[in-house]
Order: sequence, then C-alpha cells, then structure tokens
Amino acid sequence: MKNKNNHEFSFTPIGYVKSDFKHRYETPRQGVLAGDSVSYIQLEEGNNFQQAIKELEGFDRIWVIYVFHLNNNWKTMVNPPRHLDKKVGVFASRSPHRPNPVGISCVKLEKISGLKIYISESDILDGSPVLDIKPYLPYSDSFPDSSTGWVRTDIGEKYSVEFLPAAAEACDWLEKNAEIKLMNFARLQLEFKPSDNSRKRVSNLGNDFELAYRTWRINYTVDEIGKKVVVKNIRSGYTLEELSSPEDKYEDKTLHKKFNKLS
Repeated sequence: MKNKNNHEFSFTPIGYVKSDFKHRYETPRQGVLAGDSVSYIQLEEGNNFQQAIKELEGFDRIWVIYVFHLNNNWKTMVNPPRHLDKKVGVFASRSPHRPNPVGISCVKLEKISGLKIYISESDILDGSPVLDIKPYLPYSDSFPDSSTGWVRTDIGEKYSVEFLPAAAEACDWLEKNAEIKLMNFARLQLEFKPSDNSRKRVSNLGNDFELAYRTWRINYTVDEIGKKVVVKNIRSGYTLEELSSPEDKYEDKTLHKKFNKLS
C-alpha cells in the first residue's frame, strides 16, 4: 500500500477466519443476518497472542479488521444490494471492491479457547486474513441517530424459510458428500425478497420459483400473506444430455450423477 508520499505499508496477518461461508454469494448482507452460524479466528502461534487477548472475553462484541482476500480489483462506482436505482461511490458503500481490500466487521464474541476466538453474527469469508481485533464500545462506537445517507435504516420484511423433508435430506447429502452448504445459502437468499430476480438468480416457474446455486437448483414457493418460503426440492442444474457429455467445466458431474441416483 502507498500513501500520497509514496510510503509503503506492509501488514502481517495475526490469524485467519474459519467459517462456513466459503463463497462470496453465501454471505449475508450484514453479519447480524447470519443466523446461528458460528465461526472462529485462529490466531497464529509464536507471537505471544495469548497475552494479547487477555481480558478480551469480557466484551460482548469485537471489531475485526481483515482482508478481502478473494478480490483482486476495485471499482470507483458500485451498485450495493440495497440500492437498486443507481450506483454510488465505493467510499459511500461497504462494498468489498475497494482500493485497499480491507474490511471491518462488528461481530459477536462467543468464547475464546486458546488461540481460537469464536464469533457469530459475522459476514467474514472462510480464509480471510485478520489484521487486527479491537473491542466494541457502545458509548463511543454507537450513534443510532446518525443519518445513513442513501441507505434505508430498515432491513426489509423477513420471511420464514421452511424445508420439506425431501429438500432437507438433499441438503444434508450435499453437505456430507461435497461440503456444499445449500441450506444455509437458501436461507440467506430467501429470507428477504425471495421472488426478486433483479439481484438473484431466480426464475419464475408459474406457482413456484427456482433459485440457482452454482450448478444446483432450489425449488420453492412463496406465501406473501404469511411471509413464508417453503423449499420443496433440490435438483441438478444439468440436463441428462449435459451430464452425458464428456465436457465437465465445473468438475462436478460425477457428484450430480450420484445425486440423481438418490431420487
């Protein structure tokens, strides 16, 4: 990194995040929407960090400063997920596409075990390098009456997401056999605006909807009155003809063939 005086700064990670969120499209819009998912920060050994975290466990929340390690470019203008009308400057957003790929998240501190710091309500991806940790102080870090510019202060009406037995079994199979956490992804995507196809890979199938996750498809219905989503089934995104083709761009056709034999 360089400043206007051409000074360079280098940083050494103090640890790395271990999380269920392995892909960018799996993460919630904000950490508070992550549900019951618990991750942890594995601090590096050999740096006397055992002393550095002394008394940290007395705080309910902490700030985690980390690197957006999957980003290799930045944008001057971005289109945030909660702003559909126009783009805004990257500095007026919380987009990960920044000149210096540094993120900051206020997460809930669950517990500390050795050099593992367990956190929840986090939107930090698996493998993210952590640069620093600081305690959250409500008296100095919270300004609830502050103007939020273009950002709406409400998060939208939340839908309950229910999985029928067949869909739940398919999700369990995919997690056990391929570490694909489809249930978690579906909940994050469908809790808010489940029929919105402007931001999600959603198809309207008449009475049903279908959400695409990589090469998988999630079939569901939406009850607008009861604010409820019911996930009916999970299917392969490949046709039989595509599965019989030797081309395997995503190297997952063998998994899809095994999955299809279950039904």
